[in-house]
Amino acid sequence: MLAALTGVGLSAAAGLNAYIPFLVVAVIARFTDVIELPSAYAWIESWWAIGVGAVLLLTEVVLDKIPLVDSFNDAVQTAIRPASAGVVFAATSAAQDVEDSWTWLDDNTWVGVVLGVVVALVVHGLKAGVRPLINAGTLGAGAPLVSTAEDTASVSLALVAIFLPVLVVVALVALAVLTYVVLSAVVRRGRARRSRARGAEEGRRTG
Repeated sequence: MLAALTGVGLSAAAGLNAYIPFLVVAVIARFTDVIELPSAYAWIESWWAIGVGAVLLLTEVVLDKIPLVDSFNDAVQTAIRPASAGVVFAATSAAQDVEDSWTWLDDNTWVGVVLGVVVALVVHGLKAGVRPLINAGTLGAGAPLVSTAEDTASVSLALVAIFLPVLVVVALVALAVLTYVVLSAVVRRGRARRSRARGAEEGRRTG
């Protein structure tokens, strides 16, 4: 059960940022004994994988904070984020997800990959769909703030998934509630701006 929760948490984190959970798993596996990756996934903790992941993360962090560019980046990431989720889910499941015990995922590796891809796709779809609304509602000013919040959430989810997997469900619910609150505020702000614009237009016409 904990292995599945860890995989789901990492996959959700990948839906927000493909490279953060990958690097979290890679660094923890390389420098600690918390995750011991089997030989098939040992490449994840190699220096070249960590280096490439770091460069891609830096690029993602910059691009995702620029209005309009962030939407283009999301389109590109539609394939990358689910793929990253499938890899980290399968890798941590094969490593027995810090449980050091047998789980049903051990005999059904493909289930973990598919589940990781699906979870990441859902989170990515929500992120990609909400971002244009936030950009429009804030005239682009909200892009860097929301992107920073997403990156922070991705890091937090990845760490919780590995060290406190029992809290993954709580973290996902909190993320969903926060997304709803932010989106509602942006929609209200957009409606208020349009209402003021219509009022000003009517005032010019009657004046």
